[in-house]
Amino acid sequence: MGLVVSRKAARRAVARNRIKRQLRESFRHTQTRLGGLDIVVIGRPGIDLQDNKALAQALENIWTRLIKTCAGS
Repeated sequence: MGLVVSRKAARRAVARNRIKRQLRESFRHTQTRLGGLDIVVIGRPGIDLQDNKALAQALENIWTRLIKTCAGS
């Protein structure tokens, strides 16, 4: 997995690091179901406005859609 959370997506380093930590943790819990996919995650502007719970739920929805579409589960 590759991560990109630019300064345009979140101005403060604290916010960028929080987002990247949450992305890594979510991916760690899901990676066995994803199979051998290569994934690049790009943070969009406004991602820092999401609280941890909303971000975790959005990531879970994304992983589920990705698994259904690409991993064949």
